[in-house]
Amino acid sequence: MEKDSDGGFLSFCALTPAPSLGLAFRCPLYKAWGSLLGQQLSDRDIIVACIDYRNFPQGTISDMIVDASQGISFVCNNIAEYGGDPNRIYLMGQSAGAHIAACAIVEQAIKEAGEGESTSWSLSQIKTYFGLSGGYNLFTLIDHFHSRGLYRSIFLSIMEGEESLQRFSPEVMIQDPNIGNANSLLPPVVLFHGTGDYSIPSDASKTFAEALKRVGVTAESILYEGKTHTDVFLQDPMRGGKDDMFEDLVAYIHSGDADARARDATAPPRRRLVPEFMLKLAHSVSPF
Repeated sequence: MEKDSDGGFLSFCALTPAPSLGLAFRCPLYKAWGSLLGQQLSDRDIIVACIDYRNFPQGTISDMIVDASQGISFVCNNIAEYGGDPNRIYLMGQSAGAHIAACAIVEQAIKEAGEGESTSWSLSQIKTYFGLSGGYNLFTLIDHFHSRGLYRSIFLSIMEGEESLQRFSPEVMIQDPNIGNANSLLPPVVLFHGTGDYSIPSDASKTFAEALKRVGVTAESILYEGKTHTDVFLQDPMRGGKDDMFEDLVAYIHSGDADARARDATAPPRRRLVPEFMLKLAHSVSPF
């Protein structure tokens, strides 16, 4: 674990040398998801780096984005030492991490489009951004979160006040005519979401994907019928067997590699980690 200059912590791990890379941003259940995703992707010859960011009240949203961007920079500049390709990086975030990662790439695009901005990594190194169960327009989510127990006053403290909601709403920022040609620098975007998600409604991914396409970014949303906020990243991976979201993710990463796709087609089914009755219980009692 490496401490950054602002007192935050960035953690990094790399698994199984391979020619591609996935990044998993952390969420409230980040240790479980990071471990599961890392193990499963490494079985498909994909290196995984999990990076962390400061949580409130140790930091607010701008601190979280700085931490995420520093983590991306570290991977871009050091992944070759772990056997990865620094020009073939895939970025992924889940829930709050999906929002933070989207903010990070939009902010990076604005920097790269500006004059005289020095950056330590480039969006050209990011082949695709994957968002899982994320929210990308804070204006449409603030009342929903309040009704779910993340009260408006706390939410606005995390997001640095009502005046900052636009800045930290990627869906809004990409439609701002003042950002120039920044949108042309964004990587392709794929947004995964369960239609049974009541923590962040799946419309959040649909409307962001539609907004991205309107400004010329390659984007799509993939919805999983009836899946909740935790089904797609926790219960389903623990269930073993076929996991639609995981297979879709791997298919994108290996889309240009015929040999890897052939190996994926013959990969053994993943083993069950938890009895079904426990997964059903988790589904029914999860606050997410």
